[in-house]
Amino acid sequence: MQFRTDQGVLKAVDGVSLELAENEVLGIVGESGSGKSVTALAVMGLLPRTARASGTVKFRGHSVLDMKEAEACALRGAQIAMVFQDALAALNPLHRVGHQVAEAIRVHHPEVSRRDALARAAGLFTQVGIPNPNDRVRQYPHEFSGGMRQRALIAMAIANDPEVLIADEPTTALDVTTQAQVLEVLKAVRQRTRSAMILITHDLGVVSGVADRVMVMYAGKVVETGTVAQVLEQPEHPYTLGLLASRPRIEQGGRLERVPGQPPSLVDVPSGCAFHPRCPFARQPDPCATAVPELPPGSVRGHVSACHFVGNLGPAHVPDAAASARAAP
Repeated sequence: MQFRTDQGVLKAVDGVSLELAENEVLGIVGESGSGKSVTALAVMGLLPRTARASGTVKFRGHSVLDMKEAEACALRGAQIAMVFQDALAALNPLHRVGHQVAEAIRVHHPEVSRRDALARAAGLFTQVGIPNPNDRVRQYPHEFSGGMRQRALIAMAIANDPEVLIADEPTTALDVTTQAQVLEVLKAVRQRTRSAMILITHDLGVVSGVADRVMVMYAGKVVETGTVAQVLEQPEHPYTLGLLASRPRIEQGGRLERVPGQPPSLVDVPSGCAFHPRCPFARQPDPCATAVPELPPGSVRGHVSACHFVGNLGPAHVPDAAASARAAP
């Protein structure tokens, strides 16, 4: 997936392949700019016109990218729904929050009256833990706290009982207590609706308590994937090790560890392995700076890593990543 910019062609996503089973939670993890949100927008068919996408996105055997706009609109919000990252920007400030949720219901079910849709919105507010739902449906977004706005977006997303729910950084800019509450809401939604979920985050602690499988992305590519236990307890990619080591732990003293350097520009991605300028295990110049490591073919569901030295990383040059994972909430 590419975007044309003033600096050149930006390759936001490159060769990403994933699948999602019924009632499964897939966590997509990576730093800002790794391609997580763009991948979700492609699944939703919400790419801007400046994007050039190749490949396929299939839902129930139907290609989302090839759908006409009317078909895509019927799919979005009804069978595949998304909780957007910035709740304040996603909600219209000029309309009452309950009316916006009611509109999401009536778009796909025009036979439902406005009054019934508003009552349904109040019921959804109750499900996601918004207090005084009958009063809150008549309030505007600025009258909601950040946590309540996020819950309102979740209520809107589940209004039509979608089969797939995509949550894009649902805990961003929230305090720790509110983050935990939002994650509990997502868990309850999954249990009630039996829907599958894609959870996009930069926090491995979030996926450790919610997801079944994890996909780690870096510079638009998948660098490691596997079950939560496999990836968090037996990481096979140096970038995953770095993410795990940078998590704060109760027993840790002094400064936090970090992944050295900065994420690369996707207009000018480093040759070979894109992570090699930041990797403590890299060998120069070959093969890290010259050959691009690829995931094994047909490895969507296995525990695999795109690293030249899988299984031979040796002693980690970072603190105990497995201990960090076990300390995750």
